[in-house]
Order: sequence, then structure tokens, then C-alpha cells
Amino acid sequence: QVQLVESGGGLVQAGGSLRLSCAFSGRTFRPATMGWFRQAPGKERRFVATIIWGAGFTSYADSVKGRFTISRDNPKNTVYLQMNSLKPDDTALYYCAAKTSVLGSWDYWGQGTQVTVSS
Repeated sequence: QVQLVESGGGLVQAGGSLRLSCAFSGRTFRPATMGWFRQAPGKERRFVATIIWGAGFTSYADSVKGRFTISRDNPKNTVYLQMNSLKPDDTALYYCAAKTSVLGSWDYWGQGTQVTVSS
């Protein structure tokens, strides 16, 4: 059974930073791609960033480019999202997700961690 567990959310002032973590478990699970998504109240869940687990290639939503960095620690089975220069618009529930195929759909999701940015 595959589980993704996020942590690191919280309340921060605008301009501040947070680092989210997502640890996955599952004895034989090896993701092809890991990603972060977010969902603000009353809005759809939206893509934030992805990383190819093996090669480390990354991609970002335009709204977070230059401020957020996705990274992974292969031995720890953990993906991170470093968020700098946070804005109130970044307030959302942040989800970690995993794919078993780079071109496939997102197979597994975490439960989410809340990020609230005050102005």
C-alpha cells in the first residue's frame, strides 16, 4: 500500500518562507514523477511543481517560478517544496502526488497540508 504524507504547512507572513515535505512509503513503490498541487477555498486544485524522480528534471507553474523550488531526497523517499517570498495568494491546501509513469495520470495523493499567508 502506497502512502504519501505531507508536513511543514503553517501560518506565515507575506514575504516569509516555508518548506513542505512529502514522504512516501510502500515497499516496492518507486515513483516516476512527484508533484505538488494546491487548492484554495472555492477554487479548483491546480498544479504547482513537478520533479522527475530519477533524473531530477523540474517544472513549475508560472505563478511560482523563481519563488518555489521542488527537490527530492531519493534515499529518504521524500520530496520537498521550498517556498520563498510567499504571498497571500499562495494560501491554499497543498497536496503531494505521485505518478508511476511519467506520461500517466497521478496515481497517489497525500492528505494535504495547509499553508496560510497573512498580509
